[in-house]
Amino acid sequence: MPSLPSPAETSALDPAVLAAAWLAHLGAASRTAMPREEALPPQPLAVLAAFAALSLAQGRTVVILTPDDQQLPEISAALDLSIRPLCLVLPAADFAARIALRATLSLMKSRLARDGDDEQTPAWRGQRDRIAQNGDLWQEAHRWVARNDRSEWPQRVADLFPARILPIAAYRKLRQRDSDITLLYCCDAPPELVAPPGSLLHVGSRAATVSAAIAIADIDLQLRMELAQLTQDVAELELELATAQAEVAEFTRHYYDRVGRCMVELDALRARIASEESARAPEDPEARAEAQCRREQAERSAGESERFARAEGGEPGSFRPSVQVKRLFRQLAQKIHPDRAIDEADRAWRTHLMAEANRAYRAGDEVALHEVAALWQEGRREPAAATDPGAPAAPTPMPALLRQVEAMRARLAAIESELQKLFGSRLYELFVAARHAARQGRDLLAEMAEKIDDQIRQLNDQAAAG
Repeated sequence: MPSLPSPAETSALDPAVLAAAWLAHLGAASRTAMPREEALPPQPLAVLAAFAALSLAQGRTVVILTPDDQQLPEISAALDLSIRPLCLVLPAADFAARIALRATLSLMKSRLARDGDDEQTPAWRGQRDRIAQNGDLWQEAHRWVARNDRSEWPQRVADLFPARILPIAAYRKLRQRDSDITLLYCCDAPPELVAPPGSLLHVGSRAATVSAAIAIADIDLQLRMELAQLTQDVAELELELATAQAEVAEFTRHYYDRVGRCMVELDALRARIASEESARAPEDPEARAEAQCRREQAERSAGESERFARAEGGEPGSFRPSVQVKRLFRQLAQKIHPDRAIDEADRAWRTHLMAEANRAYRAGDEVALHEVAALWQEGRREPAAATDPGAPAAPTPMPALLRQVEAMRARLAAIESELQKLFGSRLYELFVAARHAARQGRDLLAEMAEKIDDQIRQLNDQAAAG
């Protein structure tokens, strides 16, 4: 068995390699061994994100505890996008925790509905098993999301998440405190911790005291914190919505190219045959009604195909965004989102940039996304936002701040509604069915086109024989 790298050697390695070394040490230790100690590495939060991803890939549950909420946004941003919905990043502040939980549950439900390549990994297969074992809880959690009120979330909701990343104050509120692995980041183990010593990993210097849950009396401060949380979670869901819409748009192009044109031909043939039968029996009202119905259907099919052909011109040929393009789009959505506008002129500018960002994302154009970012920097009208690392809070007046928060709340609900409407459509059902068929080595659209071609041949044969 090859020897594990020493701390000195791993300190120079990238976050994923270092995280793998930590996980290997824990895997080799007995449950009764002393907790392991690791020095604070370079890029510590990126290492924590890699540690969570590797733990899930191995089918293990993990808790990462932090001293307070300060580290959570950067850890969340560093998480691998493929497993982000499996990680409950839960702030201590109650109002922020509700936003984060609701958004993550919506994101997880969306990813399960999309069922893309990322969702075929062992981590996601394990998640489907977890949901199957907790079906009632899954339904209860999404009823809570749909209510969108101040009611308490389901007590056992954390059971739905194999990774929980949270400050100690939030951990104390959980009923589910056990996990396969617990990583303590710059903090000591709280008295409430449920973990065998051998499953514990201390990283970094331990804080002398752990801050209690934030009690916020300052409404202005609470609004700023809520806006920061909403900005992060809305950006995650904007990425999800843009991805789902682009996937369906690409599938729709394939559908019309391979099946839609065949349907136009079939409907036109049916209309012609019905018209000829009506002409042979001019006194038959049923024949006239059938001919009229077939003619209207043929006109609808032809019109729909023509409209699609006109709209198709500006669409990219395929949708294959890289991980970097996805991250860039999410970062831009955080910065330029129209619902963070300070006035109508600012909203118009942000809306224009957001539209450009969406176009660049659908084309997988990283250069264009950087150009949008540059335009934003040149034309921005607000002070540095609180979501920018190290930047001071923006001194937005209270009424404007409240409008931003309300707009972002509404946008969060609107995205959730748009996703559910999309996933409930017949076209999306066909898209998912085609994706499943492809994994079995079948081409569903080719099969559909072949059946339609068979119908056309049969109708032509019948017309010729008649």
